[in-house]
Amino acid sequence: MIAKMRKLHLAALSYDRDDILNALERTHAVEIAEHGRAEPLKALSESKEELAGYLSKLENALETLTVYSEQRVKEKNVPSAKDGFEVSYSDFMAAKDYKSRADSIAKQTSAALEEISACAAEKTRLSRAIAAARPYYAAEKPFSAYRDSKNIAVRFGLVPVSAWDDAKNKLEGLPQAAYEATAGEEGVLLCAVCHKSILTELENVLSSCGFTACPYTGNETGAEHLSALERELSDVADKEEGAQNMLFALSEEIKSLKIYCDYVGFELEKAEASEKMLLTAHTFLLEAFVPADEEENVKAALDGRQSPLFYEFSDPKEDEFVPTLARNNKVVENFETITNMYSAPNAREFDPNTVMSFFYSVFLGFIMGDIGYGLLMMLGGGFLYWKNRRTSGGLKSLSGVFAIGGVFAVIWGFLFNSLFGVQILPYTVMPDAQSGQYTFVGITIPAMLVISMIIGIIQIFAGYLCKAWQHFRKGRFFDGIFEGVTWAVFSVGALLAVCGFVEEFGVPTFKKIGAIVAVCGLAVAVLTAGRHERLLGKFTKGFGSLYGIINYASDVLSYARLYGLMLSGAVIAQIISSYSIGFITGGNIALAVLGVILMVVGHVFNLAMSLLGAYIHDARLQYVEFYGRFFEGEGELFAPLGSRKKHVRVA
Repeated sequence: MIAKMRKLHLAALSYDRDDILNALERTHAVEIAEHGRAEPLKALSESKEELAGYLSKLENALETLTVYSEQRVKEKNVPSAKDGFEVSYSDFMAAKDYKSRADSIAKQTSAALEEISACAAEKTRLSRAIAAARPYYAAEKPFSAYRDSKNIAVRFGLVPVSAWDDAKNKLEGLPQAAYEATAGEEGVLLCAVCHKSILTELENVLSSCGFTACPYTGNETGAEHLSALERELSDVADKEEGAQNMLFALSEEIKSLKIYCDYVGFELEKAEASEKMLLTAHTFLLEAFVPADEEENVKAALDGRQSPLFYEFSDPKEDEFVPTLARNNKVVENFETITNMYSAPNAREFDPNTVMSFFYSVFLGFIMGDIGYGLLMMLGGGFLYWKNRRTSGGLKSLSGVFAIGGVFAVIWGFLFNSLFGVQILPYTVMPDAQSGQYTFVGITIPAMLVISMIIGIIQIFAGYLCKAWQHFRKGRFFDGIFEGVTWAVFSVGALLAVCGFVEEFGVPTFKKIGAIVAVCGLAVAVLTAGRHERLLGKFTKGFGSLYGIINYASDVLSYARLYGLMLSGAVIAQIISSYSIGFITGGNIALAVLGVILMVVGHVFNLAMSLLGAYIHDARLQYVEFYGRFFEGEGELFAPLGSRKKHVRVA
């Protein structure tokens, strides 16, 4: 159900504002609203932008330390501080004293990160330089020795190994020329000398053979030059390791930094909330939404203060926008996430999650339709739900949905007589998903397709009842009857007619009964559709209502996706099991091992793909075929002051 909201109006002295907001946050039940005064006396001003920038800097530092902490956890088996850990309220509020340390950590983290980045770039440069210098390692003389004299020209450098034979033959054919060569993996290190009178001929030979002149001219040998580069690379690596060690050391502060980040985030929340208030010369005015069942708790928090203040509670105005807070049991609350992905219900309509959660679970179980898959969903979903029990929404809700759907998958699995695609029971309640046939209006069609459409009509029937209830709650009795109950009656008639036309059901009298009920419901819907219109509008509205039968039939056919998804998963499961069992029982050890692997991997893959398709298409049926009949939506979820904490839970 959706909780009823009350409006809090509060006036207090300006210097008490921060303490009052802290007290309201402690209740976890107050959402600050925009003040309703048309022309504010004076808006409160806060350094919101400055706080947001400061928080962003802290979060960046925290993200960096978290990355290095994860590496540290893997290398040294150090426990990590995962989000969601619990801190006391006093410790949370005491985090303001951590500011100077947090600022120092952010500064050191930024400096270390810049150092690591600079070292990485320098290591890349040095690695390339070492690769370029390695071919000259064999140069025993200083590079400066390989230079021209008055009459002699010296050319020192590399020749590709593939061109060396050609270069050698050409060099030996040059008069007044000599050379020394040392072969290596990177090329042939060549020192060629000649009289300057034939320098042009020598350069032509070298050029034709891909010769590359040595780029070094210093007084060190090749080995000395390479050693200097390697020492420099080692120094840079040491410097990088030092910066990383600093980050590893700072990662000890992650837990405290997370608490402080959430504290700063709370201060930012208060700054944003302050912009919604009004300020006089010495007081501030606040308006907020409070769930009705939390009103006494909020009163206790305010009455316990010594400083003067005035407050009162009232009901929100009829035209006032009110945030939505759903109050459901532990089972249904898992399905709230599915509805909220579409649109949160508005605070003045009834909560559809209870009804939707039942149909969603039935459909999810129908699509999976296997005892083994259902058990895996229950175990896997239950484990993830337990592991994330201290969180809310997200993975916890999704795992809860799958675990609950697993219960229905086991039930449907018994009805289909399927355990990982293998029939294990001596009987089968439901028709075979692949071969079962029904005769419908004289036509043979898959039995499970008919059952899928029957399930669809039942949910559409429930949708029209929800629409009627929606109208009744708002005092529109006749709208509920003619727009909801009437079409629900039509759905009953359609359901009876479908059952009557299926020869295997053996209830042919349902055809006539269903037709009469459906026609009566449709006639009332057509005749009353234009009751709010004038003249021609009454006729056109009635015709539009009659035309709605086409949309109704289209919606029923949409439930055929239940059959398609169930059939694909069942066929794949059967194929995997039949091949796996054949390999295992074949008497060959290698094939038996292959059969076990195929059984595990195949069914895990099929389960994952089937769950993905079921999750998406099941939600689509709720959003379009079910919610399309009554759901209003466009709500905003209740967000109490202090609810934006990312890392900690305040006890």
